[in-house]
Amino acid sequence: MDETTAPRRIAVLGGAGGIGRSLVAQLQAQGDDIVVLDLAASLERHSLDVKGIAIDVCNEKSVTSAFTDLGRHWSKIDGFVNLAGYNSVLQPLADMSDTYFDEITNGNLRGAFLTAKAALPLMADGGSVVMISSGLASNVRPGYGAYSVSKAGVIAMTKVFALENAPRVRFNAVAPGLVDTAFLRGGTGRSAEDDEAIVNLEAYRAATPMQRVAQPEDVVGPIEFLLSEASSFMTGQVLWVNGGGYMP
Repeated sequence: MDETTAPRRIAVLGGAGGIGRSLVAQLQAQGDDIVVLDLAASLERHSLDVKGIAIDVCNEKSVTSAFTDLGRHWSKIDGFVNLAGYNSVLQPLADMSDTYFDEITNGNLRGAFLTAKAALPLMADGGSVVMISSGLASNVRPGYGAYSVSKAGVIAMTKVFALENAPRVRFNAVAPGLVDTAFLRGGTGRSAEDDEAIVNLEAYRAATPMQRVAQPEDVVGPIEFLLSEASSFMTGQVLWVNGGGYMP
């Protein structure tokens, strides 16, 4: 970062998770100021050298309180990244309870709506919002029905937000394939985090042209790009990050 340029103020929702911790470290190394919003249990388990704000995206009052706190800390933010998301079990849609379907879509889609809506009044002119979707939003697989539905909704919502807020604020999405984090074990702050993965990582690796499973750092680069001036003419776009396993 140029010494004459003020540090960017970037809020990272889900910043205590696997990808989030890598992203926060990289942004800090570049000289950015960071605030992490995450579940209280996640903030407690993964202590970060930044201001942390507890939030539960499934609870509208919690979202309102968290972003009120953020607004007290910063009057404006230059970037907002939403990494929050989870999926606990693999189950056919026909066997899935409406309770579980609602839980996953509320956490991944309604939560993304509530937090993006809350972030917008704080966004500085020229700011960038990066939503995290998933390759499963389009490249659907058995067992991921509720998750796929919610992440497909995130892509559609990103595009609508992009149209409705251009040119003041840009909205883009990153859609990763499997990333080897606690997400594959139930989610940061929602599971033991070190259990067996709910998917067969060896089979996934063998089916991926790049012959490996993504690590958090593989997703950090695309997020950084969408936050930066290098992507200043991009809005409403999706970057697919999957080692060649899905080529839309």
